[in-house]
Amino acid sequence: MRIALVHPNYHSGGAEIAGSWPPAWVAYLAGSLREAGFDDIHFIDAMTNDLSDDELHDRLQELAPDVVGCTAITPSIYKAERVLEIAKEVCPDAVRVLGGVHATFMYKQVLSEAPWIDVIVRGEGEEIFVELITAIDDGRWPKARETIKGLAFREGEQIVATQAAPTVKNLDAISPDWSLLEWEKYTYVPLGVRVAIPNMARGCPFTCSFCSQWKFWRDYRIRDPKKVVDEIETLVRDYDIGFFILADEEPTINRKKFVAFCEELIARGLPDKVKWGINTRVTDILRDEKLLPLYRKAGLVHVSLGTEAAAQLRLNRFNKETKIEDNRRAIELLRNADIFIEAQFIVGLENETAETLEETYQMARSWDPDLANWAMYTPWPFSSLFQELGDKVEVFDFSKYNFVTPIMKPEAMDRGELLDRVMNNYRRFYMRKALFHYPWRGTGFRRRYLLGCLKAFLKAGFQRKFYDLGKVNYWGPQSKKSVDFKFDKSRRIATAQMDDWKATADRKEKLRAARAEVKACGGSTQQMPENEDARRAPIA
Repeated sequence: MRIALVHPNYHSGGAEIAGSWPPAWVAYLAGSLREAGFDDIHFIDAMTNDLSDDELHDRLQELAPDVVGCTAITPSIYKAERVLEIAKEVCPDAVRVLGGVHATFMYKQVLSEAPWIDVIVRGEGEEIFVELITAIDDGRWPKARETIKGLAFREGEQIVATQAAPTVKNLDAISPDWSLLEWEKYTYVPLGVRVAIPNMARGCPFTCSFCSQWKFWRDYRIRDPKKVVDEIETLVRDYDIGFFILADEEPTINRKKFVAFCEELIARGLPDKVKWGINTRVTDILRDEKLLPLYRKAGLVHVSLGTEAAAQLRLNRFNKETKIEDNRRAIELLRNADIFIEAQFIVGLENETAETLEETYQMARSWDPDLANWAMYTPWPFSSLFQELGDKVEVFDFSKYNFVTPIMKPEAMDRGELLDRVMNNYRRFYMRKALFHYPWRGTGFRRRYLLGCLKAFLKAGFQRKFYDLGKVNYWGPQSKKSVDFKFDKSRRIATAQMDDWKATADRKEKLRAARAEVKACGGSTQQMPENEDARRAPIA
């Protein structure tokens, strides 16, 4: 059986300005398929290779696969749907499969607008997809589809979802196949080296009202640190990786395992060969003050902090509960440990004003992180906050849900002015860094890294790819009135999806009194227990 996996060709001018990122989902899925005896696996990276529809058509025609699998996050969903529509045109007898976070929760929306998709894999794909492929190979498809957990499909005019599949309990049993990727094309721009995105843990013990991670991965599970380092050692030795970013939302949650991971990297001499970065919380940095030198010794050079996503905007619905002084202190601790800091700001909610945007700039200037990022708030359509916002959400063109396009319209300004003020923050912050900081602060690796980051920003700015500025016709303050985000206003929430939301809301209302208060990231005052068997941290 021939299986073709396709990464859809979607670009937004966001995180990709720092590099071309390898689609890790392919490696983990292919590894499980090979373990099950399926070896005829092919990968088409339409995003990295910027393939047109005609080029993708030709590649699929050449491969003539029996199964075409694709994945999608919310902004790439239409591109993924188009991939499988092309597959139907080219190889109509192939089974067309879609997975990923968006399809998992929005399967009624997806199957309503893209009926050519044969089946959706809901949740983690390794075990569900293998069972699906096995059924197809045995000739039990489509008769057996209702017996396979974790699927959704059309049955006539009805959309059917089978019982949810359990999560993958033994992550250490997954052996990713990294050989399918074109490694020479995945580069981390600041260092000019190959980059990878391995996974140490899945899930999150916090239930943020705006987040999808805890919903998708469900229970928190963490791999054996030695197994993770085995994987990284393979990436360095066989694929010449020079930088990696842990895919985890917050890899420091389990301090005991994270420390063991760092110690294992040091024991194998890997910090001399590969550097790495993570996302984490301010509270974890404060907790681990004495451990930061160990983290740096292990090769950790870049930490992205969710410093101020809500406090300055008085967003009680986020329950961020991070004090400004905590943010300042965390940045200071990382700087003292010679770890580069990227401060993350979420902007663009309905109560955004010129004053709150200026406040975030002054915070960034006062705290003095090495990097700062202003991300547009994106209300995931499968989050509880999306439904709470109600008619304040005016845009249902999911291709724009990418952290760089203003989905919400602030009451005090239009979207063009919002973009202009965000760009003004970027201009001022990085102009100061370019003139007074990057060329003069530190020597050797520190100086090279910072100048590499500046190069990435300048390159994206010159090419007009940063924040999709070229596509939206933004050329500076003089053009803010003529900015066109090109929203597809014909996009609407499907009736089947709306009915599903209403039924879910009704069930939640009945259970509301019995449920604990949902806290957002940082809303807990407690850390995850270091007991290896702990599955969920207490929520304050």
